[in-house]
Amino acid sequence: MEPRCSPRCLLFLLLLGACGFFQSYAVEVELKDASNVTCLYAKWMMSFLINYETNSSDYKNTTLNLSSNVTHNGSICGNDTQAALVAVQFGEGHSWSVNFTKTNETYQGDFITFTYNTNDTAVFPDAKRKGPVTIVVKDTMRPVQLNNVFVCHSADFLEAENVTQIFWNVTVQAFVQNGTISKKESRCPADTPTPAPTILPTTASTTTLPPVPTTTPKPVENPESGNYSLKNGNKTCLLATVGLQLNVSRDKPLLININPKTTVADGACGNTTATLKLNDGNSTLIGFTFVVKNVSGGGQKFYLKEVNVTLLNYLNGSVISHADNNNFSKWDAFLGSSYMCRKEQTLVINEEFQINTFNLWVQPFLVKENKFSAALECSVDDDSILIPIIVGAALAGLIAIIVVAYIIGRRKSYAGYQTL
Repeated sequence: MEPRCSPRCLLFLLLLGACGFFQSYAVEVELKDASNVTCLYAKWMMSFLINYETNSSDYKNTTLNLSSNVTHNGSICGNDTQAALVAVQFGEGHSWSVNFTKTNETYQGDFITFTYNTNDTAVFPDAKRKGPVTIVVKDTMRPVQLNNVFVCHSADFLEAENVTQIFWNVTVQAFVQNGTISKKESRCPADTPTPAPTILPTTASTTTLPPVPTTTPKPVENPESGNYSLKNGNKTCLLATVGLQLNVSRDKPLLININPKTTVADGACGNTTATLKLNDGNSTLIGFTFVVKNVSGGGQKFYLKEVNVTLLNYLNGSVISHADNNNFSKWDAFLGSSYMCRKEQTLVINEEFQINTFNLWVQPFLVKENKFSAALECSVDDDSILIPIIVGAALAGLIAIIVVAYIIGRRKSYAGYQTL
């Protein structure tokens, strides 16, 4: 049976041809200790999408990919008292590094530091700010058992300060034991395969079948709702239930339902900011950022401030298209409560991307006992206000009918008398 390209696949091929192919090279680093045995191994691919200010005070997106010439000066093996460090340098003054810490049983990435140099005119031809720019972000890598190698072929992303870092085809083992890279793998959740549908065998037949009549394509159904959560330590700090549908407006509009069964939630919770990042395990990355604000009269509310979408080439994970809107002021409710909207809502990212939400229920702060707090419902869900309006309109109509009937009746009664 020949493989078929799904509508999502066709979209990515279309975007790939329209936006061009972003070439990035794999990085491979193998560190050895004083005894000349391997102490750390890492191989991965990465790309950077950077939003920068131009001389005309506009903002542009640019993609920074790794070149074929990458060095790893300053990398450190690490030990029981010192963190391991992988540091790479590439291009015209760009660098990236991640440090690894360990416990008695596990190791994990700690902080990622990325420096890009806007003096690189090939990448930033008209940058207003000149020189190196450094950002530091907490690595979201989960703890890995010592003597296990971490493997993640699926794309993952980190966002901070107008920079989106994309990673894929990652293989890493810090604190290698006995100089031998382990054969035991710890896979990322996004790599977990979904069961393939059962295909019944068919037998050959020489019977000529009539042509299949063409039918009108069925409209895209509403997406299935997914349940997502984030933890801060062992405590749940964010809850979200929502059905998501990506609306792409290009030559031919296309609706893509996000499958919650293959989508992995990641992100971070804070006291005043929370970010939920969803990776559909294929080629779509969606991020929601919530913030807290003070309200007049006292009290605090949370609201949705930023939404971003990244489409990746499903073949190699390179960035095809990215959109970001940080001027939202939606889904607001008092701190300690949740927000609910069962009906469809649309979040306009830009002229190319929109996100439709269904059966939304979200609480990004102060989650207690892994449960949603009392919900503030959106106005489109609140039917209670319609009842007094309908009743009032009916009463007004009834009164109008009575008044008209009374006037007509009076006129008829006067018509039977003559003036004396």
